[in-house]
Parts: sequence; C-alpha cells; structure tokens
Amino acid sequence: MRTSRSDFIALFLFLTFTFLLLSNAYVGRIFAQGDESFLKIEPIGHVLAEINKNYVEEPDLDKVVEGALVGMMNRLDKHSAYISALDYRQLQDDTQGEFDGIGVTIKLDDDQNIVIMQPLEGSPAAKAGVQQGDLIYKIDGTTTTGMSLADAANRIKGPRGTTVHLTLVRRHNGDQQAEIVELDIKRDKVPLFSISEARMLDKGIAYLRIRDFKTTTAKETADKIHDLEKQGMKALVLDLRWNPGGLLTASKEACELFLPKNKLVTYTKGRKAGTGSPTENMKLFTEREPVIPENLPIAVLVSDSTASSAEIVTGALQYWSRAIIIGEKTYGKGSVQTIIPLQRPEGSALRLTTALYYTPAEVTIDNQGIKPDVEVPMDKKEQAELLNQMYESFKDDLSKLNQQNHGSVTGNAPAEGLIDDKPLQKAVEILTENAVFQNLLAKYHKDPRETQVAATGETSDESRAEGLEALVEQ
Repeated sequence: MRTSRSDFIALFLFLTFTFLLLSNAYVGRIFAQGDESFLKIEPIGHVLAEINKNYVEEPDLDKVVEGALVGMMNRLDKHSAYISALDYRQLQDDTQGEFDGIGVTIKLDDDQNIVIMQPLEGSPAAKAGVQQGDLIYKIDGTTTTGMSLADAANRIKGPRGTTVHLTLVRRHNGDQQAEIVELDIKRDKVPLFSISEARMLDKGIAYLRIRDFKTTTAKETADKIHDLEKQGMKALVLDLRWNPGGLLTASKEACELFLPKNKLVTYTKGRKAGTGSPTENMKLFTEREPVIPENLPIAVLVSDSTASSAEIVTGALQYWSRAIIIGEKTYGKGSVQTIIPLQRPEGSALRLTTALYYTPAEVTIDNQGIKPDVEVPMDKKEQAELLNQMYESFKDDLSKLNQQNHGSVTGNAPAEGLIDDKPLQKAVEILTENAVFQNLLAKYHKDPRETQVAATGETSDESRAEGLEALVEQ
C-alpha cells in the first residue's frame, strides 16, 4: 500500500515543477518574489492532501494530476490545453503529414461495429487487399466487440516494419453469405494529405481545396498546381473553407507559392519582450519567388470555419492584392499556440497560447475574422448538406476524389435536393468575366482597411505604431 505522505510530497513537487515549466525564467522570478508565488499554489497541495487522506477509495493519483493539469489550462483561454501522451502522438502525426500504420480510416456503423471507411490509396492496407466496408472483427486476435474507435486505431497503428493481423468480415453485394478474410499487414510510413480535391473546371478554371496546413502542405500544393498547369490552367480557385489551420510556418510556405519574394506574411507579438517564447515577435516573410505567374487570376474561398493558418494565408493574399476573397467572414483565430513537451506525465505536453499574430495590415483579427471582398453566404445547414453531397460522390469509389459533386458548377445534373456550391459558382463567374486580373481587382477587391479590421483592444493608432516599431527594430 502506498504511503500517503510520500505520495502527497511527490505529487506536490510535480505540480510545482509543472508550474515552473509554464514560462522561461519562472524559477528566478519565484525566488525573487519570496513566498508569494508558493502561497498562490498552496491550495493545490491542501486539496490533494484531503483527497489522498479522505477520499472514499484510494485515489488514482495519475488521473488526479491529469485532471488538475486539464483544469489549469482550461482556465486560460479556449485554445490552451493539456495534451495527453496519446493525443500528443496523434498531433505529431497530423502536423508532420505522416504516421506509422497501415493506412485506413475507420468508423462505427449503425450496429456499433468497427468498419473500414477508406483504405488510403497506395497504403499497406490497400496493397494487402483491405476493402471499403470491411468489418474489423479482430485485431491481433482480440475481438473488437465493444471496442472504441480510439482503442482500435491505437491497436492498428504501430512502428514501421511490424505486422498487425486483421480478421475481417466481408459481405459481397447480393450475397448474404459473409466471407472471413485473414490478413497480415506490414506497417509502414503512411502520408496524411492536405489536399482534399484538385481538378479542372470549365474554361480553364482550376480548383484546389486545402484541408489543413502541415509540414507537407506547400509541396503538395505546388505539385498539384504544376499538374493543373499542364491541364491548361488559366485561373485558380483556392478553397480554404472548413480549413481549421495548422502550423504557422506552413502558412508562410503556402504564401510563397503565390506572392513575390520579401513580402510580409504575418508577424507575432507576445505578452511582453524578453519572455523567451519561441513565437515572440516572430516575423515571416516570403523567401522565394512564386511557382505561378504573378498575373494569373486567383480567387480564395473562405467560410466562417476558415481559421488560424488559413486566415494568415487569406489575409496575406488579400492585403497584397494577389487574390479576390469570396465567401463569408472567417472564424477569427488570431492567436498562436506553442507546444511545450512535459517530462511528466511522460509523453504529454501543453498547448499554450503565447502570442497573437498580425496580418500585413498591422491588425490582429482574433475574435474578429477577415471579411471577404465578395460576400456569398451559406448557412450551416447548407454547408453541411454540401459537404455531405461532396462526400457521397466519392465514398464508394476513391478514384472520384477529384470529381466531387459541387452541383451545377461541376456539371452535375440538376436533381431534387441538389445543393449548388454558391461561393464556387461566384468565383468561376468572376474569373471568367475578364482575362486581365488587374481589371478584376479594380472591380472586386476591397481596401484591406475595410476587410481586415482590428480586434477589440487593438484599434488605437498607438497600437498600430507599436506593430510597425516591432518590425523596424529587427
């Protein structure tokens, strides 16, 4: 049986150490302030002591600690959070653009069975013969009955070069008899793609939708743009709707595909100088020439779900008159989060808001968003129906991923209940109106002072001057 006093001391010291990790030089400050800072966290120790002494059952101290960390981070802002070891591994996979596994997406069917949603093209699962709709009956001999999706995913994933054994139940169309399929699948690196759809529409209009921004996004986008150029691209629609963002540096790399060298993409400002935050007063400029001609017409589609890094790209292309922004006002996530790994709990981390980012218009759009040049609203219900329509058009045939149903603008026959993608329609209409992009800009592009408005608390001339001064100093 564990000793209550020793457990309490260890836990108290751990929580104290966690507090020290929250900012650089905190150790020095805490001693400089005498007992004041220790008094601030003293109630945590008292609460833990009471839990350890009087709780009806012997408490799981690991869970208590994680609960305390979750609560601390949740009290800061809606974007700061404690990240468990499992979630941190998933986050690393997402941002790096690849993971070790077999390359399947899974879901629960109506009977709570775990079913293959998609084997990713070219993945170990696809090569081994896994098919869409296969029911996963066992993973390495363990039945999936009652298993959660997260648990199943963790069992299927694993280090590259290792093998997972899947027992699948496969039903063929019109055949009531189920087939049992046993497969040994060797895990490998599986790419996670940022591009959701890339295709040519009528009259030389190319369409490209970016799902999120990770380390591989700029290269993926450049490759797709080169393919579209070969197909006769005369103008481009860049779709950033439903894009929650991602890596700050990835937004700069994406802007380099479209903007000339040495253009400001964004800059950040922390609480105050000297805190040592990795995002403190960071300035991101384009460092190379664009991959497409500077006079090629571009329209960017945005929605109220366009956020974070997607807003940085939107703001930069709008400010530098490189694109006409079409759709709705964006989400308004103008803060920057830094991932801080923790030594304990082992493998966990903090997502801590460390700065606000500013557009080249010298404003932060946090909780404010960016207004489009051309407003084309779609309510939540219409957006959900459109997304479902797009998914239904390729879910049974992955070869149709780049032929999704956007309604009449993609040549799909009118039908009852068909949703037309109005923002995409408007973009195609504008881009085919005049072949000279400068003429389109003169007609549709608004002054960024109207579309990129400072968030509350950042509206004064003094604030704007501070932003310019920060740029000049370095």
